Formats: sequence, C-alpha cells, structure tokens
Amino acid sequence: MDMISIFGVLLSFTAILGGQWLEGGHMGSLLQFTAFIIVMGGTIGACMLQFTPSVFMRGIQLLPWVIFPPKIMYEQVISQVLGWGATSRRGGLLSLEPLVDEMTDPFMKKGLQMLVDGGEPERLREALEVDMTAYEDYYRQAARVWESAGGYSPTIGILGAVMGLIHVMENLSDPSKLGAGIAVAFVATIYGVGAANLFFLPIANKIKYLISLEMMKREMVLEGLVSISNGENPRAIEVKLRGYILVE
Repeated sequence: MDMISIFGVLLSFTAILGGQWLEGGHMGSLLQFTAFIIVMGGTIGACMLQFTPSVFMRGIQLLPWVIFPPKIMYEQVISQVLGWGATSRRGGLLSLEPLVDEMTDPFMKKGLQMLVDGGEPERLREALEVDMTAYEDYYRQAARVWESAGGYSPTIGILGAVMGLIHVMENLSDPSKLGAGIAVAFVATIYGVGAANLFFLPIANKIKYLISLEMMKREMVLEGLVSISNGENPRAIEVKLRGYILVE
C-alpha cells in the first residue's frame, strides 16, 4: 500500500477544510449536490466521448494503482538476468530452455525464448522494443483518461458557475433564491478546479510514473538479454544493469 498517496489526500482535505474553518466559514457551504452533479457528470461524459469504451474502462481499472502500485523488484530482476548469464556460459544458450516455462512475466518469457532460439542481438532488441512501445502506449492511453478529466473539470466547473449565475439573474425579484444560486455558482468552480488539481491530474501523473518504472524494468531485461546474447562477462552485465536503479 502506498501510504504517501493516502496521506496526501488527507492533507489536502485537511488544509482546505481547515482553512475554510479558520476563516469562519461553514463546512456545509462547500457541500452542494447540484454542483457536484454538474461537474462530475459533465467531466465523465466528456471523457467518455473522447475515449473508446475499452480505453475508458482501462483508465478506471488503473485507479487502484494509486494506492496499491505494482511492486517491481529490481534486485530480483538483476539476480535473474545474472543467473541466465551464468547458466548460458556454462551450458550454452540452449541450457536456458527449461527456464522459459518457469517465467510468469510475458515480456521476460518472450525475450528468454528468443534468446534460446538463437536470435541475433539486433533482432532481439528490435522485437522487444516493439513490445515495450506497445505496452507503454497501451497503458499511457489509460492514464490520459485521468489527464483529460483534469483538463475538462475546471471548464465544467466554470460552466456550472455560469449556470448558477443565470439562475440568480432569473430570480432577482425573489431574494430567497439568490443565495442558493450564488452558492452553486461558486461551489461548482471549487469542485471543478479542486477535482482537477487534487485528484485527476495527480492520479494521471502517478500512473504515468508507475508505467515509467515498469518500462525501466523492461529496459533492464532487454539490455541483459542482449548482453548475454553478445557473450558479455556477468560482472560487466551487472554493472550495466545496476546503472538503471541508481535513479530509482
């Protein structure tokens, strides 16, 4: 569980609501169901229009990554690659064939199978880079769902504010309705801007960061497989791979 994400959400709410309280405002004044429906409904609808159903649902399915990010064990990856290198130096590339069926990671399994099949280093690199590009595009499209929501919600919030002001102007002769209309107008703007900057954009950036970590792991595997194919010394391979996790 990523505790910093939970703490960040709690800190944001505490700071905003606490500031409202310190200024003498009432918490209930920020709770406007009408404004919430306008902003959230409009934002979701705009995102559904922009993306295909599969991409939209993929973006929703990636939301748990924010709290429960996929665990990437870089040290384990390095040990695994070095083990492949040691095995191939003792018994040749064909000695790696029994290990292929043990792989649960599709990318690692594909690369190891190509290595066992005697693929040239350049062909191996080209094939795995295509796989990496497809993976990155597949998940970044899903992250863009949240990024787009962060772009739409402030505008929808302004739309809600304008609608609230229209309602106010239509009821100038009835002072009892002016307060509710003005409240919806301003609260809709708060919801739109707040949702974008406290939720949608941070979620999008968090998902993209997690994708970049997985891409780094795949780059490590790729470089390791190519180095093994070139017959490089295990120590040289280890030094090369550890260069990736210096920036983790």
